[in-house]
Amino acid sequence: MSSITLRFLAEPATANYAGKVHGGTVMKWIDEAGYACATGWARRYCVTVYVDGIRFHRPILIGDLVEVEARLALTGNTSMNISVEVRSGDIKSGAMEKTTECVIVFVAIDEQGRPVPVDSWNPETPGEVALAARVRAQLQASRAHAH
Repeated sequence: MSSITLRFLAEPATANYAGKVHGGTVMKWIDEAGYACATGWARRYCVTVYVDGIRFHRPILIGDLVEVEARLALTGNTSMNISVEVRSGDIKSGAMEKTTECVIVFVAIDEQGRPVPVDSWNPETPGEVALAARVRAQLQASRAHAH
């Protein structure tokens, strides 16, 4: 499985005193969608090893419909680079806006916690090729900035 979209309504228990969903809750949703995508691709347990460029564009409100889309962008020998985009909006109007985005790197592991190889991902559509190029550039820029 190279992509997955989780959909649900933002509940009051996820919100802060201002009625907006906690950023930490959004990060949990991102990790869950990324995990589902990575595990579906690798067909085995995966762990998060890196999160890059998390960007909060706008808040999510109680009652909003939330979509968390995780898409496989690149693979390494044992790693999967997954682009995650969160969208939300009023379920009655159907209008959705991007609220948060990031890239997560997962590694497939065996029962002893050692990395194991994953199948390689070969982007085919123009959208998949563009996503792979964007994620590759983002990760390279992050590595260059860290040094």
